[in-house]
Amino acid sequence: MSQYDTDVIVVGGGFTGVTASRELTQRGAKVIVLEARDRLGGRTWTRESDLGKSLDFGGTWVHWTQPHVWAEIGRYDLPLVTSPVAEHGLWKVGDEIRSGTTEKMFELLDPGMTAVLAGSAEKLPNPFHFRPVSDELKALDHISIAEKIDELGLDAEQHALVEGMWALNFSGRPEVGAYTQGLRWCALTGGNWQLLFEACATYKLAGGTKTLLDAIGAQSTAEVRLNSRVRRIEQDADGVTVTLTDGRTLTAREAIVTVPLNILNSIEFAPALPADIVSVADEGQASTGAKVWVRVKGDIGKTAALGPSSCALNFFQYEYDLDGDSLIVAFGCDATRIDVSDRDAVEAALREWIPGLEVVAVDGHDWVADNLSGQTWPMLRPNQLVAVQNAAAEPHGRVRLAGSDYAEGWAGFIDGAIESGKTAAARILRSLA
Repeated sequence: MSQYDTDVIVVGGGFTGVTASRELTQRGAKVIVLEARDRLGGRTWTRESDLGKSLDFGGTWVHWTQPHVWAEIGRYDLPLVTSPVAEHGLWKVGDEIRSGTTEKMFELLDPGMTAVLAGSAEKLPNPFHFRPVSDELKALDHISIAEKIDELGLDAEQHALVEGMWALNFSGRPEVGAYTQGLRWCALTGGNWQLLFEACATYKLAGGTKTLLDAIGAQSTAEVRLNSRVRRIEQDADGVTVTLTDGRTLTAREAIVTVPLNILNSIEFAPALPADIVSVADEGQASTGAKVWVRVKGDIGKTAALGPSSCALNFFQYEYDLDGDSLIVAFGCDATRIDVSDRDAVEAALREWIPGLEVVAVDGHDWVADNLSGQTWPMLRPNQLVAVQNAAAEPHGRVRLAGSDYAEGWAGFIDGAIESGKTAAARILRSLA
């Protein structure tokens, strides 16, 4: 190719793509971002809701243990708010709903969570840099988090709580979630599972995740093309040719592909990507869950509920007061079991927790059924870690894979998306030089 349309084509305009485009254009590279949706953000999405508030329908929480996102928040001086500290806990054991203080619920959780994650910090002394994957981690990667829980011999109450916590963390069934993924997350908080829980559900951007996305994007000079879905990426020794689903083509010296792992194989690559990452994409990663915002009539108090994966909605927590009503956020591990747009279905699921509870309205998005994501936040299955880390570590000719799915640190979080975008951009810049 004697002439290119741009230096770099970035496929996907989520946090990874927007971060990579900022890094590249600030160093003088010309970039075109191709985003299949009619908006940027990918699986992060802040929008006005009929519930009476602007809400995050994808990624939500950030934390000071997450260095990449925390640095960006400081860089743009963005204000934060905190989710309310729950005071009343509900947990389910068999068919029985038990209640008490959240301190009591955490006391019951502690032995099992501590045992499941024992040695995480020792196994991953630097969880932000563990490539190549050690033989010790490889030897553990066939184990599911459910198998690890089962071998502990917990009583019914503790088992239900710990199993439910991992259904929440994985946004999927624990029997298909990799034990190594749990170890990685806990190692990122120094082996402290309670700090890990805080990282997952405490601090939020006051204006939603869109405020950070927009701030990063405002420092990029990339050309952004929305409603531009990629069908094929072909490369040779000179560059890459990207073909859109409408038949248009673009050429570049390099490409970064940031689409979620579960839809990676919706793009045809020539030459093909390595067989192991193609196989992982065919199998799909572990997250299959649902997230729904719910306006509940009246004040239910600062309540949090946690149950096993058998519950259609196995976790919820109080977030806001809305004119005397309660706005809660709820999660389930199987999106096929709950329609997040169906008020009656959500009400029935929540009445398992609080009989007589009245749902005023609901709002959510089914990310698993969404053909541009096919998943919620990325969480690996057993026997996927090596293939995914290898796919992120090396270029595939003139194509690089990036995204929270491939992050070495906080995979599954906005932090991981930013990390991966910065790393991919740095490596592309060296190649362009």
